[in-house]
Amino acid sequence: MNSIELGFASLTWGNAVLICVGLALIYLAIAKKWEPYELLPIGVGLILANLPGTGLLTQPREVGGQLGAAGFLGVFIEYGLLRFPILPILIFIGLGAMTDFAPLIANPWLFLLGAAAQLGIIIAFFGALLLGHLGIADFGLKEAASIAIIGGADGPTTIYLTAQLAPHLMGITAVTAYSYMAMVALIQPPIIRALTSKKERQIYMRPQIRVVSKREELLFPIICLILVILLVPRSAPLVGMFMFGNLLRVSGVVERLSEAAQHSLINLTTILLMLSVGASMPAELVMHPETLMVLGLGLIAFCGGTAGGVLMGKLMRLVSKEPINPIIGAAGVSAVPMAARVAQHLGQQENPRNFLLMHAMGPNVAGVIGSAVVAGVFLSFLG
Repeated sequence: MNSIELGFASLTWGNAVLICVGLALIYLAIAKKWEPYELLPIGVGLILANLPGTGLLTQPREVGGQLGAAGFLGVFIEYGLLRFPILPILIFIGLGAMTDFAPLIANPWLFLLGAAAQLGIIIAFFGALLLGHLGIADFGLKEAASIAIIGGADGPTTIYLTAQLAPHLMGITAVTAYSYMAMVALIQPPIIRALTSKKERQIYMRPQIRVVSKREELLFPIICLILVILLVPRSAPLVGMFMFGNLLRVSGVVERLSEAAQHSLINLTTILLMLSVGASMPAELVMHPETLMVLGLGLIAFCGGTAGGVLMGKLMRLVSKEPINPIIGAAGVSAVPMAARVAQHLGQQENPRNFLLMHAMGPNVAGVIGSAVVAGVFLSFLG
């Protein structure tokens, strides 16, 4: 009875609120199928983090490095995210093995759309700094960078950067990133319609006709790895593992490794990473006014990235000899493959002849690289 009484007696209203949030994430994952691989374990981790008296969150550093005295979630948080951010890095191996660079290789100009979609990161970064400067929130440069990276719509990148710059924000920035990624079909269409005319949305893009050779597929991850890391060395963990995973896929000589990266590795790592992210949100860290500001700035970042990609698409349409539908620019926010599917769906709504999916996958993949590069830039100056 004592342990039962202790648990209920120690339960705060903040714990209760976040337990309800965890239950809501589980509901969205199961009933709505919104990012279920991420939101389901995050929801469970969030509930566990807010059940008092469990000791699950005790980190080894808090008990003198004694693993046996630490909680298992605390071990994952400290050694998988904070001290050694290995879990989000491993995720990138799996993501690379699942990624097809062919649309981007066939049309390298699509890199510009992925780059333009990083506009949301810049807007949110200066927005967070402004709130900090005005004394409205306790946001410095590191917090601003961690919040802004939400605009890249890349969960592992958000987790990796926040864990190193502002670990106290890691849970809320990760949940914000994945929540907005899950709502991409609700967020992006109104922005696309507001920035484009019906005539622009009806522009027909010819199907991809250039076949990418095996040599190109092999050279792309190697060249991209070397060039990007030479330009932004601190992006090496993310870009390096992303390209390594892709090389496993396209090499054709390590089928077992490619299959393991696409399935076993990424599945197991996702479970551990998302549980740890959810467990990083105890009430004492999350129940602050700044949490709502992070949610708001994250939405601004996501919307700004969508707008940046669409506006770049409109500009490129004016200078390109080939017809370009600016809708595909919205896919540059990197929410793979949901943003590309939104572009495909909206394009066919406006013009049933249009098949924009392969065109949209180019900026979609470029956005992944772009957000990893931006994270590397932030680490170079702030890490």
